[in-house]
Amino acid sequence: MESGQEMKVLFVEMGVGYDLHGQDITAAAMRACRDAIATNSIPAFRKGSIPGVTSNDMKLHVKLGVPHPLQQHLDKEKIKSVFPYGKIMNFEVVDGGLVCPTEEMAEKNDDCYIVNAAVYVGY
Repeated sequence: MESGQEMKVLFVEMGVGYDLHGQDITAAAMRACRDAIATNSIPAFRKGSIPGVTSNDMKLHVKLGVPHPLQQHLDKEKIKSVFPYGKIMNFEVVDGGLVCPTEEMAEKNDDCYIVNAAVYVGY
């Protein structure tokens, strides 16, 4: 994990996002990020469990695995809007994910876009 500032990582959340019909890689990435953070609660930042650290100190590193040819079509600012808390210290896109046929009728073609997300949470 590379970043301009150091971050003490508390945990890593992982998610997967799909776009089955619209061939929208940004939608798939947003779903992956939502999947990563959807089932987590972080009371430590609100309740003072970490001395001297509050929710204002939460830092995030977002890493997305996206099929290489589709990376140029990502709307990073739209993806960042998924995160309700924390300062995004680093937003990284690497080769990954998947494009696979669904073999069904779709708006453009039968490709399904799949994105993987890892969200590092710390302070």
